[in-house]
Amino acid sequence: MKKGEKILLGVIGLLVLITIIGGISMEWVRQHSDKPMFPILTHYDFSGDGLQGFRIYRQSNCNSCHRAVGSGTSMGVSLDGLGSKHDVNYFYNFLKEPEKIYGAKTIDHGTPPKDAAYVSALPDADLHTLAIFLSQLKSDQGSSSSFEPPKGESSFIDAMLDMWVPDLWRGQYKDIRIKETTNEKEGKQDAGSK
Repeated sequence: MKKGEKILLGVIGLLVLITIIGGISMEWVRQHSDKPMFPILTHYDFSGDGLQGFRIYRQSNCNSCHRAVGSGTSMGVSLDGLGSKHDVNYFYNFLKEPEKIYGAKTIDHGTPPKDAAYVSALPDADLHTLAIFLSQLKSDQGSSSSFEPPKGESSFIDAMLDMWVPDLWRGQYKDIRIKETTNEKEGKQDAGSK
């Protein structure tokens, strides 16, 4: 081996070693810490029907594709936080007729021979109970499953907006993080009434 190749191989080996040590250290800290390493932004507070819906979710093997409440796999969409995006009626209708509500073909939900076709064949009472369960899987503002971005200022979001938003859009669209003041609302109402 040439000298340059030895140096390159040594640098790569050093980076791999640092990565392994860092990963082991982070895992040790995670396991021995009293508080979570990352903020938990999804939560649930199940009613009796919501708890029964969770049982149906597990008994129907929905967790073989979906993850919810720390149970299941990540093969399909994670269900945690979906209740912040949709209501019980949406979930019920989706479970009953997924492709009609979704507005496109789905991979596993729908009519046979799809793998999860059995879901839409469940009794209406079970579908409604599952819908209640899904509607109670909430997320806090700022989580990946929330409609709203994080509260307060975010240098990351600001940098992305500065980098990617065309100037033309700045006049047409409003940043949802900026709340209207009472004076601005009154001004719009006055202009609308003239």
